[in-house]
Amino acid sequence: MLQNTVKAQETATVFDQALADSLGADAYGMRNYYLVMLRTGPAVIEDKSIRDSLFRGHMNNISQLAESGQLVVAGPLAANSLQYRGLFIFKCSSEEEVRALLQADPTIEAKLFDADIIRWYGSAALPCYLPYHRKIEKTRH
Repeated sequence: MLQNTVKAQETATVFDQALADSLGADAYGMRNYYLVMLRTGPAVIEDKSIRDSLFRGHMNNISQLAESGQLVVAGPLAANSLQYRGLFIFKCSSEEEVRALLQADPTIEAKLFDADIIRWYGSAALPCYLPYHRKIEKTRH
């Protein structure tokens, strides 16, 4: 006779309240983030030195936001028909806070990128990967 082994809700066996609290986790180990999809903006800047300077500022801004803990994930996307160029995941309390942080990015300010902002519910442990990433990257931007 088969027994039903699936339970609707089960208490975790290795729960760490202090860690959950430090990460802002709810009872499911989750929290709200803001997903930002960067897409090609309306500006076209032909001058390579200006474009290079804007993208250097973009990378510096990403580093500063990651160091501050506000930016949890960032990365470019492969070419696609939607003209999405990259993504950010922010650990912020509001969309307004995300918009203010995005205005400090020179590529967004110059309209090379536009940003779509969507609230996203994901694992509160997501920021924990960053210390490991720093240990495996040979070169920093």
